[in-house]
Amino acid sequence: MTAPAHELGDRAREVFRVVVESYLGSGTPVGSRTISKLSGLNLSPASIRNVMQDLEELGLLAAPHTSAGRMPTESGLRLFVDGMMQAAEPSAEERAMIERRLSEQGPVEDALAAATTALSGLSACAGIVLVPPRELRLRQCAFVALSATQALAVLVGEDGSVENRVIDLPAGMNASALAEAANYMSARLSGLTLAEAQRRITAELRSERAALGDVSRMLVERGLAIWSEDGAHRPVL
Repeated sequence: MTAPAHELGDRAREVFRVVVESYLGSGTPVGSRTISKLSGLNLSPASIRNVMQDLEELGLLAAPHTSAGRMPTESGLRLFVDGMMQAAEPSAEERAMIERRLSEQGPVEDALAAATTALSGLSACAGIVLVPPRELRLRQCAFVALSATQALAVLVGEDGSVENRVIDLPAGMNASALAEAANYMSARLSGLTLAEAQRRITAELRSERAALGDVSRMLVERGLAIWSEDGAHRPVL
């Protein structure tokens, strides 16, 4: 059974720390002479080998072959991560750099990418940034004709993010009907989430209060339908 970190003596902890850090840096087993130089312990190589033997018996170190140095086992690496790694606070300069990157204007995706890049650079490891889910609030809608039968339905968020879907056009659709449908939806979805906008526009269409031509009305209904069907797969940021 692997010993908890607090049960290791000071000498064993220091030798173990040097072995793990040296191995992570070089990828090769670490010998007693290397530990003697790096640890700062006033121990002979023979004494260090005895400590390494004790750590091996505890399941923290292993020797890949006879006369080789030692390397951490999977259990040893887990103990090192859980019980011995020290998390340092970022310096004032590092904090300023992070805040500067995150304060730049732009879509939330860019802010998350900047935070991940900053975290990776400071830690020299892969960085992952998680944020609480929030529903995107919309600013406007547009329909861009792709052909006589298809258009691109575009939603623009208040944060500048853009999502689009290809939509089939009703028969008889022209540029003025596209503009009428886009203006109608933009006037009613601004500041709302997609779900709120869908409820509001659907209720208005059903109550016959929508001052729309038949073709534009069909386009609005198709636009709402495609966003509703795809709602479960939309990124919620």
